[in-house]
Amino acid sequence: MEKKTVLYLPHELIIQILMRLPVKSLICFKCVCKSWFSLISDPHFENSHFQLASATHTCRFLCISTQSHEIRSIDFEAFLNDDPASVNLNFSLPESYFPVEIRGSCRGFILLYRPPNIHLWNPSIGFKTQIPVSPFDSKSIAHCHGFGYDQSRDDYLVVEFSHVSSHLEVFSFRDNTWKEIDGHTHFPYVVVPSQRKGFLFNGAIHWLAYRRDLKLNVIVTFDLMEKKMFEMPVPSDFNNGYLYSLWVFGEFLSLCAKDYDNDTIVIWVMKEYKVHSSWTKTLVLSVDAIPDHYFQPIYSTKNGDIIGRNLSTRLVKYNDKGQLLGQRSFCNSQSEIVMYTESLLSLLGDNEHD
Repeated sequence: MEKKTVLYLPHELIIQILMRLPVKSLICFKCVCKSWFSLISDPHFENSHFQLASATHTCRFLCISTQSHEIRSIDFEAFLNDDPASVNLNFSLPESYFPVEIRGSCRGFILLYRPPNIHLWNPSIGFKTQIPVSPFDSKSIAHCHGFGYDQSRDDYLVVEFSHVSSHLEVFSFRDNTWKEIDGHTHFPYVVVPSQRKGFLFNGAIHWLAYRRDLKLNVIVTFDLMEKKMFEMPVPSDFNNGYLYSLWVFGEFLSLCAKDYDNDTIVIWVMKEYKVHSSWTKTLVLSVDAIPDHYFQPIYSTKNGDIIGRNLSTRLVKYNDKGQLLGQRSFCNSQSEIVMYTESLLSLLGDNEHD
């Protein structure tokens, strides 16, 4: 009788194969056997998977409608090419979360704010948790927030401040506590409601703000590792206009603004971080050529194309010459939108999954 050949893969090879699979597949593979469940659920595997995937990951937009409470996760490259698999609607939040504002995104987590509560959510795996209200909370509705990761301590941090109150405080998930940052008893900054979501870049959180005392537009920045706040000036030739948003163009911190004098939308990049003289005007778009006369860039592709949103509910795509390549509606009503990366990450000690 012919002997059956037993196929065998070394455990190390299985790990390397699984490490390269998308999050959706790995969630399904948790049901294969107990050993796979333990492996895929292991925090070290989760972190290694994220690190490996970050170089080749597919970034997505998460859209939360402020009116219909519709939630969409969109692979925007495929979405603009009319791929029906680009949109995933299998997301839900408890009704108590609404109305909700998106206040940050980092390593697959999304920070949600519904005064006075702050929630952390990983839509890829359904993980969610609520953090305690700050003991320094002034009950102000003008809070600015940021969310990021301190690699030196393997710690996730939430930053909160307001020009109404006199406190700058940081919540550490590792310590499970709020801490007031000394030396920040007065904030001369006014941050408009649309800019209260901090932008994470280069280990720091950034907000566009106006300095009342100097009557200047500035970028307010909080360094997550040093736990210090500083500011950076906007481009010198920006005189008369409105600052739309901060984002990353290629690998550089970038600023988008409307120039009222010339009726254009201008994109600058900071070629050397923290160096004011390195601001470079990169692209100028005529307002007349832009749908709704408004454009907020969100993401740049490897070949230099720019994907963003207009004033209504459409994603738009331009090439590096400013030519419109395509547009498509992404939601049925006005919505909050943020870019995120799919991940398996959760927080140790919490098991609040659906």
